[in-house]
Amino acid sequence: MKNFSQNPKDPAFVQDPYSFYAQMRESGPLAYWQELGLPVLTGYGGVSMALRDNRFGREAPEGFAPPVPAALRAFYDIDAHSMLELEGPHHRRLRGLVLRAFTSRRIKALVPDIEAICDDLLDGVADGAGTDTDLLQRFCQPLPVRVISRLLGVPEEMCDQLLAWSNAMVAVYTPLRTPAIEAAANSAATDFAAFMRSYVEARRTTPRDDLITHLIAAEEDGEKLSTDELISTCILLLNAGHEATVHSLGIAVKTLLEHQTPHGALADDRIDTTIEEVLRYDPPLHFFDRWVYEDTQFMGHDFKRGDKIGLLLGAANRDGDAWDDPDTFTPTRPVKQNMAFGAGIHFCVGAPLARLEMRVALPRLFARFPALQLSDAPHYANTWHFHGLSTLHVRLREK
Repeated sequence: MKNFSQNPKDPAFVQDPYSFYAQMRESGPLAYWQELGLPVLTGYGGVSMALRDNRFGREAPEGFAPPVPAALRAFYDIDAHSMLELEGPHHRRLRGLVLRAFTSRRIKALVPDIEAICDDLLDGVADGAGTDTDLLQRFCQPLPVRVISRLLGVPEEMCDQLLAWSNAMVAVYTPLRTPAIEAAANSAATDFAAFMRSYVEARRTTPRDDLITHLIAAEEDGEKLSTDELISTCILLLNAGHEATVHSLGIAVKTLLEHQTPHGALADDRIDTTIEEVLRYDPPLHFFDRWVYEDTQFMGHDFKRGDKIGLLLGAANRDGDAWDDPDTFTPTRPVKQNMAFGAGIHFCVGAPLARLEMRVALPRLFARFPALQLSDAPHYANTWHFHGLSTLHVRLREK
């Protein structure tokens, strides 16, 4: 296994991590990333297998869990009940109960709401037609948080606050986080949990046709979600439900404009293929880590129980062994499962909603502004593994 050095906060790397991924991938299926202090899987085959292999998981094996920092107690109190961080029967129970409420029928029923929110936001954007605007702030960021708020039954006037709490919390997962990031995340977790607790308790006494009510009602083999589990699940859905979609939507617009993609790629019979290629080409999440649960050999390397391994989702999606000409954006490329939303038992539960939002939003955006142009080079935020834009400046032109 070859050693590599790359600061994940280096500006050049943040703007283009793929050349570094290629160097590591060429050295073999595993490479050691010094700054992360981890061996990382770089190819599609290794990442795909590790996501599905029960020798690896998110929850620390007994005796290896690091102590919870006092400065992050409120954050980890939420994390302790998150299905994202759990394995085995506890994970299966939580995921099963959530999927009983978060059904494909309920997601599809959101289409009129998504269309209405898109049109409302685009009306606001159109007020500045003919001028430069940051489409990320005006359209890509507010859309997902308004959709997930409407789904959960949370007031949309809280969207700005929910977004601020969410951004503060997910920043903890950024490599080389700082004490200031931890303090902000813990404060946000405290306030977010208190807010959600009040809403959960209100729905217990006054049910409505929203996801919180359906999560309360969900039952399997006599089991229901506890209040703490409900709070953690709602926060997870809000955080993950908007974070990935903001990044995916912004990157999709950037990619389509940079490659001067014909609008036909967004036609009803082609858009699903285009969306999958966008997700493959430049995914919204580049890294997850896993604990090793038993002494084992994987990809030619010996691992010990309690080791950790990194999975480079962004590198896997550019693997030439899995796709021809992987560094080229090809919206007509035949669909093959990519790693943008993971795989296996932790496959992103919000992926269908994220895809649906893109499927509704992209055609409406380009139909409203068919001559949309980039007015400045898009810039990625310095968060690396949450791979998304910080700005998306465009020049608006309506029909």
